[in-house]
Amino acid sequence: MGILSWIVFGFIAGILAKWIMPGKGEEGFIMTVVVGIAGALIGGFISTRMGLGSITGFDFRSFGIAVVGALIVIFIHRKIKS
Repeated sequence: MGILSWIVFGFIAGILAKWIMPGKGEEGFIMTVVVGIAGALIGGFISTRMGLGSITGFDFRSFGIAVVGALIVIFIHRKIKS
């Protein structure tokens, strides 16, 4: 996937993760993209280590992995922030 695809993929995953885990998050567009991309990377790393596969493109499995990773990033970010 190209850089623009990663940004769009990360933005969508970040928005969905924020929707699933609402809170006082005052992050804007850029932070949502960063959370989504970081979530995709972390989710891909964890799923690869667990033998579930990696993020290879736009499909439901990769999207699920990215959203779970973004939820992990949001959770850790909120714990560090508080």
